[in-house]
Amino acid sequence: MLLPGMAASEAEEALVAYEYRMAGDANRTRMIVYFDQEPEADWFFLRGPHRLVIDLPETKFAFEAGAAEASGMVAKVRYGRMGPEHSRMIFTMRSPFTLDDLSILQNETSRGYRLVIDIASASEEAFEAAMRERIDSIPDAGTGHPTSDSGRMTSERFTVALDAGHGGIDGGAQGANGIFEKTITLAFALELRKKLEDTGKYNVVLTRDSDVFLRLDERVRIARESSADLFISIHADAIRMRDFRGATVYTLSDQASDAQAAATAARENLSDEIAGMVIEESEDEVADILIDLIRRETHAFSIQFARTLIGKLSDTVQLVGTPLRSAGFLVLKAPDVPSVLLELGYLSNPEDEALMRDPEWRGKAADRIVEAIAAFAAAKTGG
Repeated sequence: MLLPGMAASEAEEALVAYEYRMAGDANRTRMIVYFDQEPEADWFFLRGPHRLVIDLPETKFAFEAGAAEASGMVAKVRYGRMGPEHSRMIFTMRSPFTLDDLSILQNETSRGYRLVIDIASASEEAFEAAMRERIDSIPDAGTGHPTSDSGRMTSERFTVALDAGHGGIDGGAQGANGIFEKTITLAFALELRKKLEDTGKYNVVLTRDSDVFLRLDERVRIARESSADLFISIHADAIRMRDFRGATVYTLSDQASDAQAAATAARENLSDEIAGMVIEESEDEVADILIDLIRRETHAFSIQFARTLIGKLSDTVQLVGTPLRSAGFLVLKAPDVPSVLLELGYLSNPEDEALMRDPEWRGKAADRIVEAIAAFAAAKTGG
């Protein structure tokens, strides 16, 4: 009998993954996961890097510390809760591979069941063919299949990618008193990195830590290759209305939330052209049937963090009248990394410029962002 208000899924005992083993070499590797009950498992491939993703019902991972260390063909093992009734394991490989076998077997000498995964080294062409074959085999692949791998996994720290906007030949906006946006964004990113690292809870990746130019797609690539759980692009814009001031948090959308958001995105998206580099958007991922589903889940996480960030900033940093906005920012287009663009303020406003140049103000603002990241990470991972 269920207690009032208790859903059936809450009354059932959660699946427990109580042991993990892995063995193999550069050509063949076997992974075995032991469960206390028979699991239902779904799987698919991802590229860039080559990954095998195993979707499970909500699972408590009770492996011993260090049990899931990399071995053989596997460069990284990540696992954790993705949301209500959904957990995931992600095996990142050192090279292209194929899945020889994936079986769920009842244990002969111990309780429960085991998931046995056998992989073999393969060519890039063989991996692509296997990925396409798997996509084609999924019934109604366009609906309902959870595919985002953006969640933080318990085998590693939550990873935050900080992007100091502009840099090098692209100075960005210029303040009323002459300072360039690229200088403000780098100073703030360095301050925020220090505060995050001082907590001992995060891996922090900077897209740039000096005055260098990076293409917008390079910034996205750095976040994705570092398996970032969150990407924050830091900016400090300028507009003609010198009296307009305050911070704004942007998320990605095809349709801008308002004319000002559209204009801001247009300015930021010119960064590559300003440096004489116009890069055609890659079509590799757009062709994947599953990519829209990945983006959908990632977008929901982006909105969640943006709202949390605004709530934490509101008692320390002046915000614009409508602080949560959206537009088609190219730097926010990582399909599997929750991403926001934070405009700290407007360099065209003397008051905002003075605050952004003030180390004390930057420190207080960074403290609030650290709080927002902590709240987001805890909510997202169930920690």
